Amino acid sequence: MGPDLYAVPMDGVRKVVRAPLLTRLPTAPALVLGLFNLRGEIVPLLDTPALMGLSRIPDWPFVAVVRSSLGLAGLAATAFPEPAALGEPVGPSESPATAGTYAVGGRLAVLLDIEELLGGASRRGNHLLARPSMQGTG
Repeated sequence: MGPDLYAVPMDGVRKVVRAPLLTRLPTAPALVLGLFNLRGEIVPLLDTPALMGLSRIPDWPFVAVVRSSLGLAGLAATAFPEPAALGEPVGPSESPATAGTYAVGGRLAVLLDIEELLGGASRRGNHLLARPSMQGTG
């Protein structure tokens, strides 16, 4: 996102897509950029920096679709997400919903904790990712 480098665990990434066609949701929280269709599944596109309490992302040419216990979610990215091996941990990260800072080549990458990132959004009242319960119906 911007000049900063963020990482997500590879086993949590389902697909990377180029700027999907979005359906905007006027009443959705600001961190929800819209919804898009991924092979028949409706996926919310989320403003990744806003999820972390940072400034909003101005443009998102790419989306990393990630899996979580809450379902699929698209994380907006300013550059093409590429696989990379994280080096040694160099310390904790001060950003919320992160799992530390790692060396990647000559740069530092902050590892995102997807469950905390998306679960934190749900705890703040953004329930778009929550799956409806079928209990108590019928």
